[in-house]
Amino acid sequence: MKKTILVLFAAILSATSFAQVTISDVTLPKKVEFNNKTLILNGGGLREKLWIDLYVGGLYLPEKNKDPKRIIAANQPQAIKLVIVSSLISSEKMEEAIEEGFEKSTNGNTKPMRAKIDKFKSFFSKEPIKKNDIFDIVYIPGKGTVVYKNNKIIGVVEGLDFKKALFAIWLGEEPADEDLKEGMLGIDN
Repeated sequence: MKKTILVLFAAILSATSFAQVTISDVTLPKKVEFNNKTLILNGGGLREKLWIDLYVGGLYLPEKNKDPKRIIAANQPQAIKLVIVSSLISSEKMEEAIEEGFEKSTNGNTKPMRAKIDKFKSFFSKEPIKKNDIFDIVYIPGKGTVVYKNNKIIGVVEGLDFKKALFAIWLGEEPADEDLKEGMLGIDN
């Protein structure tokens, strides 16, 4: 009997370890695949501002990691999934938030990568942003940061330097949202 219970318990644990994660009614998959590379969900969280839920963010890595500096510096496939949960997010507001994020992540030194930042921001103004839109921001070594909107590529920005500054928006010393950073790092999961 004990053996049967242990086997059943192990099966339940195994099944739940592959379950999806739900945050604010958004289900983040445990695994994603980009460029024939499988990435696992490191963690996820909710971006809030003034008590308004804006988006759910998930960080995907080749293997679990809680060290933000190592994640930012890594020249390996990584992805951030953003699921828009508010109709208050517009292209203009997204571009403003991106600009503010780069100001913080580069300590105000955006000039060396101004053209890349502007190119990245332009991806969010190609079509209006709507509630339930999904953005996948995927770094692929040798190619750059590929941005998908609802599974469609909308642009690429080359360079590891850009990826480092971009990922620091969520994982750096002054992140967009401290709770979201901790969630992405798997600290509260």
